[in-house]
Amino acid sequence: MTNIEKYTKVFTESFNVSTDEAAKLKYQDIPAWDSVGHMGLVAAVEGAFDIMMEADDIIDFSSFEKGKEILSTKYNITF
Repeated sequence: MTNIEKYTKVFTESFNVSTDEAAKLKYQDIPAWDSVGHMGLVAAVEGAFDIMMEADDIIDFSSFEKGKEILSTKYNITF
């Protein structure tokens, strides 16, 4: 499984959305992505990529695209 597939799977499983919906998601776009859902998403991302995100990165993780940007620039994960 590629990194983008793993990343997308985290979103689809965390929020029960389609692949297309996941790619467009932003924080609080759907009821499931509230503060509790956000922490679940972060835990799932950390588990999928075997990383520990810094607090500032967790706060800045505000959309599907922003998450990819953070993971690629700060954690050397290529998409």
